[in-house]
Amino acid sequence: MLFIQFTFLVAVVSALPSSTNLAARQTCTSPRLRKGWSQATIEERLAYLEAAVCITKKPSRLGKHPNATLHDDFAYTHAMLDYESKFHSTTTIPEAAFAGFLPWHRYFVMVYEKALEDCGYKGTAMYWDWVADSDDPSKAAVWDPVTGFGGNGQGTGNHGNHASPVRDGPFKDYRPLYSGTSVDQHLLCRAWSRRNSANEDDRDLFGHRYTPQIVADVLANPSYDDFRSALESGPHAAVHFGVAIDPIFFLHHTQVDRLWWIWQQADKSRTSAYEGFHRLPPNAPEGEHGPPVTLNDALSMGELAPKGIVSDFMDTRNANLCYEYPF
Repeated sequence: MLFIQFTFLVAVVSALPSSTNLAARQTCTSPRLRKGWSQATIEERLAYLEAAVCITKKPSRLGKHPNATLHDDFAYTHAMLDYESKFHSTTTIPEAAFAGFLPWHRYFVMVYEKALEDCGYKGTAMYWDWVADSDDPSKAAVWDPVTGFGGNGQGTGNHGNHASPVRDGPFKDYRPLYSGTSVDQHLLCRAWSRRNSANEDDRDLFGHRYTPQIVADVLANPSYDDFRSALESGPHAAVHFGVAIDPIFFLHHTQVDRLWWIWQQADKSRTSAYEGFHRLPPNAPEGEHGPPVTLNDALSMGELAPKGIVSDFMDTRNANLCYEYPF
């Protein structure tokens, strides 16, 4: 997902996990509570948005392009590592999916949280509870033009997948630099629906794909691999039809992390439940997979942050992560 040079967040780099960081094995005594956007106060939302805007204006630390910002670094890293590691499933064969999808994104959100703090933010990462909003996702508080991220794309100037520029909110003038890893600067765009879809349900943020019952069924999966696969290919993917590497991406993936946390709380042994296979390089035959994963596997953040290991990101109550969620 996202990576920058070791100069990034020098003041907080000691708080980031590394393969030799014993603090990750210890338990924190006062975990911070990550809030949902709807539960946050107006002041808390505005403070988060101010820091998120800061990230879209700070100069790049990767140095890949003179016009890049820190947010572009996150987008570039996500695209680059997804191509190399395939941490998103692009196959219908479960054995060929990437087991590290959840711990990798848990680390990714943490790095972004540290970037928010570097911009003066005093709170925690927040999540968008799209399950609670599934009846009408377009009315969710996250889309408010003043106390949220602005609304859907509007008008002409389509950019990829029929998305149009965002015309309101704090990011209406933001111009992401990349499409994938290619330079293609454009206004921030969103597409809440598949305009050409024959299915009426696919025309408003796909809320029918992450209802309370669907998510309950996902959480009922007893094994890590079945749970991860159902979450990633179901609700997670549905929300991404309308939200790409947009500042709200991180609220989406904090919600994904929350659902993993909830699944883990049902059985304490699940904080070490990890199974599946490594993905092979991009040119490998579709459907094949590498060796089994282990808790000692590395999690690369490219140049964005130090390399971590999976075991450091299994339990949010270890001393490095030290957070929890409401149920």
